[in-house]
Amino acid sequence: MAPDPATSAAMFDIKFIRDNPDAFDAGLARRNVGRQARALIAIDAEARKLTESLNALQARRNAASKEIGAAKAKGDDALFNSLRAEVDAIKAQMPAAEAEQKTKLDAIREILSGLPNLPADDIPDGDDEAANVEIRRIGEPRKINSAKEHFDLGEALGQMDFEVAAKMSGSRFVLLKGGLARLERAIANFMLDLHTGEFGYTECQPPLLVRDQALFGTGQLPKFAEDLFPVETNYQARHQELSFRSQQKQELMSLLKAQLESLNDRADRLEEAKRNFDPSVASEQLHAGIDFIGRETNIIDSESRLIKEKYEKCEGEFKAITLEFNSMAEKRQAISYLIPTAEVPLTNIVANLILAGEELPLRYTAWTPCFRSEAGAAGRDTRGMIRLHQFSKVELVSITAPDQADAEHERMTQCAETVLQRLELPYRTMVLSTGDMGFSARKTYDIEVWLPGQGQYREISSCSNCGDFQARRMNTRFRPKSDKQTQFVHTLNGSGLAVGRTLVAVLENYQQADGSIAVPDVLRSYMGGVETIEKVL
Repeated sequence: MAPDPATSAAMFDIKFIRDNPDAFDAGLARRNVGRQARALIAIDAEARKLTESLNALQARRNAASKEIGAAKAKGDDALFNSLRAEVDAIKAQMPAAEAEQKTKLDAIREILSGLPNLPADDIPDGDDEAANVEIRRIGEPRKINSAKEHFDLGEALGQMDFEVAAKMSGSRFVLLKGGLARLERAIANFMLDLHTGEFGYTECQPPLLVRDQALFGTGQLPKFAEDLFPVETNYQARHQELSFRSQQKQELMSLLKAQLESLNDRADRLEEAKRNFDPSVASEQLHAGIDFIGRETNIIDSESRLIKEKYEKCEGEFKAITLEFNSMAEKRQAISYLIPTAEVPLTNIVANLILAGEELPLRYTAWTPCFRSEAGAAGRDTRGMIRLHQFSKVELVSITAPDQADAEHERMTQCAETVLQRLELPYRTMVLSTGDMGFSARKTYDIEVWLPGQGQYREISSCSNCGDFQARRMNTRFRPKSDKQTQFVHTLNGSGLAVGRTLVAVLENYQQADGSIAVPDVLRSYMGGVETIEKVL
């Protein structure tokens, strides 16, 4: 059966768009995106017509194939030839119709893949961060005379080196040494212990390289490719893998073709035997022979249909492999990327799965390096550790049922805030406006920590509820305990926290008059009892 357009382009529910075009466009308008519903509905209508046509052709093809067997058994050559010609004609029509349907579905998919998630009803409208709304402020900023910024403090200690890092890797990298390197590790370990020990997250060590499909699932691709670091070195491995799979498919197609030819030879021999029956033979023997040939012919037809279906499936897979293989050979395109955040591999743990409802919520955490090109950050935060190409972060990811997601969002945000509370760092929590929210989010809380050296609050965590947006892109569902019908899960992610920025906040908030850094109480056990980080003479 041909694929249903309603399920083939899954970034959004196309049925919802058909039934609620104005609501869909209104949601996009809040994200500063123009109307899309009319164009999508028109393409979808064409795709659905093609689906109906293909289904009708397939049904007639199957029926005619059965009738061919019956015609053979009856010895009705005229009907047999007529039906076979009809089947051949249907087979000739189907590739063009399938190609046209694929073109329509690809057009829907291309439009939908570039559209952001629709915003929740309760978030503020606005074009940018100026419209964000503060919902709470915790802690009083310390009074520090002539507060220095973290890079001045770190360089004075001789434990933060941007010049050496730049020699090795270019701008927006840092080399930490000694006490500061240990302090960053201590911060990360404290966060992991808190999230796993008190908040029930499962610690993971995910891959740092992912394929494009994983990034598509969480929403970084295709729209934000320029923010990613592609890894070209994996080209050869993928090229070899595709070459091996292509050879496997070709060998299987050859085997299936040989099996089909063997069955056709058997059918021809049976037909020849039927034509050579001597009419003078006793009628009982004649009928027994004809019945035997009919049964054998039906078996051959059934086996032939199965082999043809396998061959067509294998041929389709071979064409897809060949397309990717040729594309790689032409463009030598990267097929893996360094992760911009552990949100990508943690969320993709459940990609293409149907989960049991009683498993939910699932909670994962990981401490990983993250890699971002910062393509849109030219001229911003050019000094220091606020905006690096490589930085570490403790990520939180939750997979929930729809009715759990809002409460889980509040819980996740509190988990992230607890880190700052234990570190005794002043912060405020903001709900982001529609214009400042990330692509995949329907609602986001930003947690901003106070930096005395800069004299302002800076983002240290974003906690987002993505609804079913990512689940649809990953095709991740769950089956409620009391319901046979599956539903899309909801996904949430947040920083718990950005480790490098937490280090920045500790340096600036715990700086001493002599340039040393007091270690927060909660981190001293992770530092082997060290209470102060001082310049090493």
